[in-house]
Amino acid sequence: MVDADVVVIGGGIVGLATARAVLRSAPGTSVLVLEAERRWGAHQSGHNSNVIHSGLYYAPGSHKARMARAGAEEMIRFCAEHDVPVRRTGKLVVATRPAEVPRLDALVERGTANGVTVRRISKVELAEREPHVAAVAAAHVAETAVTDFSQVCAAMAAEIAELGGELRTGAPVERIRSRGDGVVLTAGDATVRARALVNCAGLHSDRVARLSGITPPVRIVPFRGEYFALRPERQHLVGGPVYPVPDPALPFLGIHLTPMLDGTVHIGPNAVPAFARHGYRWRDVDGRMLGDLLRDPASRGLARRYWRYGIGEFARSALRPLFVRSVRAMLPEVTARDVLRHGAGVRAQAVDDDGKLVDDFVISRAPRAVHVLNAPSPAATASLLIGERVAADVLDELVAE
Repeated sequence: MVDADVVVIGGGIVGLATARAVLRSAPGTSVLVLEAERRWGAHQSGHNSNVIHSGLYYAPGSHKARMARAGAEEMIRFCAEHDVPVRRTGKLVVATRPAEVPRLDALVERGTANGVTVRRISKVELAEREPHVAAVAAAHVAETAVTDFSQVCAAMAAEIAELGGELRTGAPVERIRSRGDGVVLTAGDATVRARALVNCAGLHSDRVARLSGITPPVRIVPFRGEYFALRPERQHLVGGPVYPVPDPALPFLGIHLTPMLDGTVHIGPNAVPAFARHGYRWRDVDGRMLGDLLRDPASRGLARRYWRYGIGEFARSALRPLFVRSVRAMLPEVTARDVLRHGAGVRAQAVDDDGKLVDDFVISRAPRAVHVLNAPSPAATASLLIGERVAADVLDELVAE
């Protein structure tokens, strides 16, 4: 039997940031982090674009805008202090069709209102910055940076251990029972008693919430994001991150070009519905999850609302020429021979009861528990601030006992 004041379920970047924040805010609090996999940040935190976002996309004054803007600087400081590689790159957002120009201008206005250093640039300046990129209009964002969030997770785990926290990998939570003064969890071969729990289980956050006895306001539908990479001899085509103008009807940023710290240029991700919570490949199928989704009215509403988009994403996933054609809108010199498959990530996309994609944080409190049920982008960027917010909530639960 293991005893702790706070148990954090999930060793991704938000769970680790929360455990770190609890220990820094309330020294002497005993904290245990449980991670089902054998390493930290094994899923979303370790399979993303590794971009530290600026706060360009979010409604002025919104929680996400403030978290991204302040969280980006906090993350860059954390990386510098913990010897995690980070590079301020800036980025370009490009309109490839005249119809996208008004949306680009709206992004510039929105970013400016959020305190982001963003401006429209001329075609001459675009050609100087990215001579191989084609666009009818473009904007430059100064604050964007690139890091390695897997290394960030490892640094957070090391700091948690230094602060006196306990960390366990290979410990999937299988059962949660409430008791008068806390909760009892079964995780692998261990039984854990805790005064309060934090659910940061990402792809499994709705399942963990139900294990704890609550009905979550959203359910998780996994979306696979597939990446390609430019062949080494073609990496010179891209100097810095280049993003399309996003579709405002969808919570995805679209396929973008991102040079990594090691020189690799990632292309992607798309957004394909996955057939398993860990559905990194087409052949990864969880029949039970699919059955649950098919029976869920919200999932049917999701399919009715976004079926055209879904067909397009499935086609781009199955047919490389279609994927490459979408890339050529920004980078016309690229050919199918220039791109190589480069893995995938799975996004935990929250869907509400009406079948709408939820594009905001969903953090729910319950007696002796805090559930992070949706942590979309900029969650990695703002993870240190999100962790502070969740830590404050769970410490309130301890005081309220």
